[in-house]
Amino acid sequence: MARMEQLAWDIGETSHALRRAFDRRAAELGITRAQWRVLARLDLQPGQRQVDLAERMDIEPITLCRIVDKLEEANLVERRRDPGDRRAWQLYLSDSAAPLVTKLHALADRFSAEIFGSLDRAEVERTRALLATIRNNITGLAPVAKASA
Repeated sequence: MARMEQLAWDIGETSHALRRAFDRRAAELGITRAQWRVLARLDLQPGQRQVDLAERMDIEPITLCRIVDKLEEANLVERRRDPGDRRAWQLYLSDSAAPLVTKLHALADRFSAEIFGSLDRAEVERTRALLATIRNNITGLAPVAKASA
């Protein structure tokens, strides 16, 4: 019988393999993983504040700032002042980002069909439900106290 910790390892390794394989395909479109993550999140939820997006992506705000700088230089993302807070920026996809985002969605659809196409629909739905349960369990974990020096 496999140890429970092996499941966490398998999930992590599978996630890593998925990211690497998709990265190779996205690179053909001239985009990095970090950039396509930003574009995908802004496509789903335009107008996010830069600081909020950094938190959702689990990256430092300065790191996101650099990514957005590059996307802005490429005319793919626009920064707009937040009307509720002059110090904050809201992020939007530019009109010229639409063709690239469409290509990325098509790429993701083909990629998903390749890797999940041999699975039965019920298996996919069961796996999604299990992963959602695992995420909820993780969210419910009590924070670990930091060791004092």
